[in-house]
Amino acid sequence: MLQVTNLDFVVEGKQILRDICLEIKAREIHSILGTNGTGKSTLAAVLMGLSGYRPARGRIVFRGEDITELSITERAQRGITLACQEPARFEGLTVSEYLKIGQQAAGDGFLSPKECLLKVGLSPEKYLGRFVDATLSGGERKRVELASVLVMKPKLAILDEPDSGIDALSIANIVDVIRTLSGAGSSVLLITHHEEVAAIADRTSSMCGGTILKTGDPSSITRFFRNHCQECQHVNEPQAEEISYA
Repeated sequence: MLQVTNLDFVVEGKQILRDICLEIKAREIHSILGTNGTGKSTLAAVLMGLSGYRPARGRIVFRGEDITELSITERAQRGITLACQEPARFEGLTVSEYLKIGQQAAGDGFLSPKECLLKVGLSPEKYLGRFVDATLSGGERKRVELASVLVMKPKLAILDEPDSGIDALSIANIVDVIRTLSGAGSSVLLITHHEEVAAIADRTSSMCGGTILKTGDPSSITRFFRNHCQECQHVNEPQAEEISYA
């Protein structure tokens, strides 16, 4: 589904990602586990093709096509979507309208906007008429964003989990969304620092200092992360340069 080879990303002469090699199979749930400041969100931005995140070196191949130079719009048209750490606001757009836009991409026969809201723990009666703006809390907007990813049923969903504000209920919602996507045929790249979330993956990669250290089954990579990474100070030097989705 996705193959990343020798990927580098540099900002103002400072290397954020180095020699990233990553493969995600069809219908696979693949988690990337790493502490804050190791380049996980930057990798998500480069894979999605966000403005200002063109790699300095390497290739990104999606379903046999080299998409390294494609725009975010062209990648989205091919079935890639990204749920950011900080979800966007859409002034004047209701939750119902927002989800129906995604539903058009999935076509008939998949989950309805109401069903997707229930999957993320939100009451359709209370939220379909709400606006996707500052009147929603960050946690509410994150759940609405997850519902939008679910309703569009992408070929590849990149889920960049927030560094904070995750509770047991929202973890359960994230897991439910991921399993539903995988069951519908999507591949999922889950970027997280929560071991319990990473554990649901088919395979897990450990990321540190802007590169992939190891890839394997979730239990072995989680043990490696717990024993070697949580106390490690090897994070990217330019942490202030880390991605902002604003």
